[in-house]
Amino acid sequence: MNGGMWFSRLEHEEQQRARSLLNACRALPHIIEITCANGLNVIAHADYPAEEYRWEKPVSAQRVLWDRDRLMGFMVGKGQGISGADHFWFGHTPVDRRYDFDNLHYIDTGAVFDGYFTLAQLQ
Repeated sequence: MNGGMWFSRLEHEEQQRARSLLNACRALPHIIEITCANGLNVIAHADYPAEEYRWEKPVSAQRVLWDRDRLMGFMVGKGQGISGADHFWFGHTPVDRRYDFDNLHYIDTGAVFDGYFTLAQLQ
């Protein structure tokens, strides 16, 4: 199981505080859009589950957070980029190095699993 043990080790008051902070995270966006010198950058946890990006387009939050299908396709030589933005940045699935496919960038290099932490400077 990934993570979570830290929560069970907290005192009751600390657990209450952590629950409050975790609940506040529900208001955070699942998709972030940033315009930089290199163009329009879209950041999502695992995927943007559509072939074309549009700000506030209704998409499955479940797939934004968990989907690995697009990355797995690219890893076996199948797949294409997403239109509507210049760059898409994803994590969620640990890979051995940063992967760039078309305008998609996968940067979860497994720091939590004794890999290394990857940062990308957008501007």
